[in-house]
Amino acid sequence: MVSGTESRILMATGRTPTNIAVIKYWGKRDEALILPVNDSISVTLDPDHLSATTTVVVSPTFDRDRMWLNGKEIPLSGDRFQSCLREIRKLADDVEDEKKGIRIRKDDWQKLHVHIASYNNFPTAAGLASSAAGLACFVFTLAKLMNVKEDCGKLSSIRRQGSGSACRSMYGGFVKWTMGKDACGSDSIAVQLASESHWNDLVIIIAVVSSKQKETSSTTGMRDSVETSPLLQHRAQTVVPGRILQMEEAIRNRDFASFARLTCADSNQFHAVCLDTSPPIFYMNDTSHRIISLVERWNRSEGTPQAAYTFDAGPNAVLIAPNRKSAGLLLQRLLFCFPPPADNELTSYVIGDKSILHEAGLQSMKDVEALPPPPESKDKYPSQKFPGKVSYFICTRLGSGPRVLTDESLALLSPTTGLPK
Repeated sequence: MVSGTESRILMATGRTPTNIAVIKYWGKRDEALILPVNDSISVTLDPDHLSATTTVVVSPTFDRDRMWLNGKEIPLSGDRFQSCLREIRKLADDVEDEKKGIRIRKDDWQKLHVHIASYNNFPTAAGLASSAAGLACFVFTLAKLMNVKEDCGKLSSIRRQGSGSACRSMYGGFVKWTMGKDACGSDSIAVQLASESHWNDLVIIIAVVSSKQKETSSTTGMRDSVETSPLLQHRAQTVVPGRILQMEEAIRNRDFASFARLTCADSNQFHAVCLDTSPPIFYMNDTSHRIISLVERWNRSEGTPQAAYTFDAGPNAVLIAPNRKSAGLLLQRLLFCFPPPADNELTSYVIGDKSILHEAGLQSMKDVEALPPPPESKDKYPSQKFPGKVSYFICTRLGSGPRVLTDESLALLSPTTGLPK
């Protein structure tokens, strides 16, 4: 920094969406570089409903790098954070803020320390790709602060080294993470298959079954699966390559029936790999299984998919409907089977895009109580209700990629002290 600005602070804030894989990434061929054993495809969710916000502040008065996650200070000594910081600092360029009278030369970034605060507006470490959104936002905001030139391939690679799935959060819509062939990982990057506007009829409903941190982390689970599961190798080498091509075609043609079948099949096979691991990994629970049964019964009764389901490494269900009408019918079925506790307000039980409630004809708890059993459950399957088994639902849609937040009131750190507000 130029002389006379020793106490001044430079700040950037960014917001990055989460993404949910419809063709799963599970297993690494290189642990250090986080190189996957297969390609994967994801949908980016609306950042208004599921995203990470990160503020990064630099000042010559800071004596060390520090980080806060959801208001709690955490160590920044982990390999993944340090790797991202190191790589972004290498790419940093000159920065000048004439309004604040601050100038930072590119070589100064190696000597300056940063404060970082990140907040997820959805459950962390519960199988909703919070690490992907968080690490993607971490890299995106650092790059903006340090004036890193836009090089999507390079930034994708850095995000990947922080959290594999993070590279897919750099775009909106539908994103493919290519496994690549180079040993150094230079071709293992994310590419956008289609923007969020390409298929904007889709509606996504997330059933938050549990917001608790999962017992087996994704990192540990993947390592165990690679070492012990014969099914993982068969899946990566034989099954996924064909599914990737089929999914790309389904997205290109907006073919929901094919999209739904592939999404459900790949989710089920991913969890079969987890069960094939030694010791077996149990990410789903009884409520997860009941949600699968609900969707499968509905799809079979109609003769064509009405909704798709997918579960990442956790019990929470991500359900995808082809349009708002189907989303309303899906929400009716979900609320019949998994009604809120008696003392809950409907508007706090169904959050996000609440207009789907109107599509479902639901305005109050009385409307939920009056819901009839789904038609497909009347004969072969007894109607059962499981109140309290779902914490809440999030209604959302496809969303855009990361963006800078210029409103300083949205920053997580003080512009004067560089500490959490």
